[in-house]
Amino acid sequence: MSFKIAVDGPAASGKGTLAKTLAMALSYDYLDTGTLYRAVALGVQQAELTVNNTPEAVAEIVKIATHLALPIMADDALRTSEIAQIASKIAAMPEVRQALVDKQRDFANSPPSGKGAILDGRDIGSVILPDADVKLYIDADINVRAKRRFLELFAKDDSVTQAQILADLTERDARDKTRETAPLKPAADAFIIDTTQLSAQEVLQAALNRVKSL
Repeated sequence: MSFKIAVDGPAASGKGTLAKTLAMALSYDYLDTGTLYRAVALGVQQAELTVNNTPEAVAEIVKIATHLALPIMADDALRTSEIAQIASKIAAMPEVRQALVDKQRDFANSPPSGKGAILDGRDIGSVILPDADVKLYIDADINVRAKRRFLELFAKDDSVTQAQILADLTERDARDKTRETAPLKPAADAFIIDTTQLSAQEVLQAALNRVKSL
């Protein structure tokens, strides 16, 4: 069985950057589980489906999720604010989450390298991998998160505003934290890292220290 590390936290907290650099430092395989939901969201958008909780709509979205193939290739189309909002909405659907659970667990239990796996998302330590060897929860002040996301998106779309991104993050946080299925919250045994005033290197070092301590 591979060594498993769960990295959770809200959007723009730095969890993705940490997970990727941690995977490189440890030579582990990395899976950005948020990309799975974004890929489903892109499929929903391309199919021009309406995202709602009617049985018909949910069934179509689940069908897209079920046929999703790993790994998901990097694609700028997955990184738009619109796709992020659709992804957040479909992630609140229990049926969609269940369709993607096995894909995530299979990757963690049998990573390509056979050495270890790092998964980042919003319910990895609490739901997907409750038996993870290390659980990290990454957080930051929402205004700092909004600035980070603004700088990331503005380079690609100069029409975005920091105020709109702050509003989007606030709405997304509320939806992620209050959904009935797998709400965003630290696992009981998660090690919490507040990245508000930390550099990426400092966050990585804190995570490495935690891994080594265990």
